[in-house]
Amino acid sequence: MPREKLAKYGASNLSDAELLHLLIGSGNKQVSAEEISKQILKLLKDKGSSVTYSELSYIKGMGAAKTSEIIALFELGRRYLMPADRPVISNADDAVAQLGNIRDKKQEYFVVLTLDGANRLISNTVVFQGTLNQSLVHPREIFAKAIEDRAANIIVAHNHPSDSAEPSADDIEITSKLKEAGRLMGINVLEHIIVSKTEYKSI
Repeated sequence: MPREKLAKYGASNLSDAELLHLLIGSGNKQVSAEEISKQILKLLKDKGSSVTYSELSYIKGMGAAKTSEIIALFELGRRYLMPADRPVISNADDAVAQLGNIRDKKQEYFVVLTLDGANRLISNTVVFQGTLNQSLVHPREIFAKAIEDRAANIIVAHNHPSDSAEPSADDIEITSKLKEAGRLMGINVLEHIIVSKTEYKSI
């Protein structure tokens, strides 16, 4: 049971659904705790911890008391656990602002920006270094970080050591593969950005 599992192994060893089960309890006659959990998880993937009281209370089986408890929990998390200065990545310019460390590199660096449901930056991670081609950049390396961060969305990016940010055939193929993998995993690949010293392009 989730309660015993948490006590023995710690909260980090529980799945999202198990954590929600602890908050929800046993559900009610209308709807099971499992179904309520699924609906909340779907809402969290779309909105992150910015979900509102009205959105949560709209879920069948969520009464005023339980909705208030969960919203209060999210607010405490925002106040004490989430850095207040995490940037929101709402467009390509915002993403490029996070890529200054790779623009003048002499090798190609492939970066993953992981984002929560409200597109706030979780992490900025180099996952590959060297000449890129579609056989070397594998979705498992890209999405391993996204899964670790429980990201709802990701932006991938890499630099061109030349002054041109024009995408190559391999860049376009990599983008297609990652978007398809993200669709299957339920993690949105919002953009693939190529940066050079002087410009950027978004695929």
